[in-house]
Amino acid sequence: MLKRAQVFLGPAMSRVFVAWFAITGLASLVLNVVVNQYDWVRPVQSLIVVVFLVGVVIIVMVRLAPEERRRWLAILVPALIALFIGLLIAPQWSGLFLGLAAGWVIAGTLISRGRGPMEYRTAIKHLRKNQYADAIRVMDGLIRADPDQANHYRFRAEVYRLWGKLKLATKDYQKMTQLAPDSAQAFNGLAEVHLQAGEYQQAWQAAERANQLAPDDWVTYYNLGMIEDRLRESKRAVEHLNRALELKVKDARHRVLIHLYLARAYGRMGDSGQASAQVQALRKLQNGLDEWETILKSDQAATLRDVIGDDVQTAQELVNGELSAEDLSRA
Repeated sequence: MLKRAQVFLGPAMSRVFVAWFAITGLASLVLNVVVNQYDWVRPVQSLIVVVFLVGVVIIVMVRLAPEERRRWLAILVPALIALFIGLLIAPQWSGLFLGLAAGWVIAGTLISRGRGPMEYRTAIKHLRKNQYADAIRVMDGLIRADPDQANHYRFRAEVYRLWGKLKLATKDYQKMTQLAPDSAQAFNGLAEVHLQAGEYQQAWQAAERANQLAPDDWVTYYNLGMIEDRLRESKRAVEHLNRALELKVKDARHRVLIHLYLARAYGRMGDSGQASAQVQALRKLQNGLDEWETILKSDQAATLRDVIGDDVQTAQELVNGELSAEDLSRA
């Protein structure tokens, strides 16, 4: 459980969580020394509890996808408000409000879980045990029962990708693009699986379509830039990767690869100054490299290692000083 939490939070946010726990815990311990001397101590300790929980919620929200973030905010914000009222405004009713907060979290979690097919959760359980064939059988049954739901094909395609069956994953993403022709997610997935298969031209075409459908999404520019790095289309890679950075890539691990691909592109173009600047930016993102190291150790990361393992290794060598911008230019 602890290891899974560390993987989810990543190295940077894990350190933030530990620091936040230490700060609020120390403050509460200090107040315990004078708890019987002043009337204001108890309310302040209650406030520290609420502040700690708010901080934990913020840390978790930063790591969630936007759609998951909205779901959990709807669950946790009312619970935090109930805690605030019970601990600080109406302490005589604290038991009631604490019960309401816990009840709301339980009810909200159950209600939101009910929105997704049970088969998804069953398939995920199989994936955690590396039982890919069993997960596929579950999704096959769901698709037979509901063949026009595009998201079912996306989910099965992701299972195939983890299993290394890229042709079958490609077929599912192609089906998804037919059922949801306006879905940038469908074309992004198709681009990624073509990239994993080394089919760079097909990957670029799918990524370009995704970019047309979602021109304000940094992921579409990131995918284009990654593919153009493979195709050695340096000018287009520079344009798209810089646009991704303009759209504020929050994840340090993705910024690591963006700066690496930019450094290579500028090096191919003979712009050593810009190549060096990108390497310097990359060297400030050790936390992003730590995240990649954690992710790539997973049993389910075999196909991901095939695609970006060498890139992550190159980035680490640049950070360690084993490679320089000039080495990228010569390469």
